[in-house]
Amino acid sequence: MQTLVASSFQPFHQTHRQPLKLVVLGDSLIYGFGDPEGGGWVERLRRQWMLPDSPGHVLYNLGVRGDGVKQVQERVEQEFRHRGELKNRVPDAIILSVGVNDSARLGRPNGRNYTEFGTFQAELENLLDQAQRLCPVFFVGMVPVDEVKMPFLDCFYYNHADQYSYKEATRIACQGRQIPYLDIFDTWKARGTDWCLKQLCSDGLHPNVAGYKALLQDVLNWQALSELATPSLATA
Repeated sequence: MQTLVASSFQPFHQTHRQPLKLVVLGDSLIYGFGDPEGGGWVERLRRQWMLPDSPGHVLYNLGVRGDGVKQVQERVEQEFRHRGELKNRVPDAIILSVGVNDSARLGRPNGRNYTEFGTFQAELENLLDQAQRLCPVFFVGMVPVDEVKMPFLDCFYYNHADQYSYKEATRIACQGRQIPYLDIFDTWKARGTDWCLKQLCSDGLHPNVAGYKALLQDVLNWQALSELATPSLATA
């Protein structure tokens, strides 16, 4: 998991004269909580793109711990508009990752969801539509939690059934808008329970160092990441 695939960067070298600028918005999965070594998958990728032989793309980590879809929706345009650089030109793309906090049950395993499912669907659709009006959008899904370790902070009960419902709503909403969606939940679950548990912190919610390394590799292997660097998106 520690070795990055060199070919993942080739499309950037081949099709761009100027580096891309990307804003990455979401929750603690974007912020990188749980990875004291590398700062999470976004920070690891940002550092990789700063190396002398890298494409030199710019990543803005705009993850906020605890954010749900409503909070990300409220700040997406302002965050986007304030990351212009280079004669105030706006970023080339937005990467979103949100939803796990919305799925949490409050107070007890069968309590109400932090964001009621119908409300989540409506707010998610608003977020995607708003983001697409700004620039191309990409979505990285949530990781499966360790249900045995719940509740988180003695209050938030996460479970796979709710996670699946919220991530499927997200996947379908992205699909209907032709937004590339990286299904981390299903990808990780397919690797087995033992593997998944080894990628999580003791809180059962956040990836650990190994988990963020795995996440980075999943993102690097994502076809949409290569397609992101097509000439039609080169506005920097």
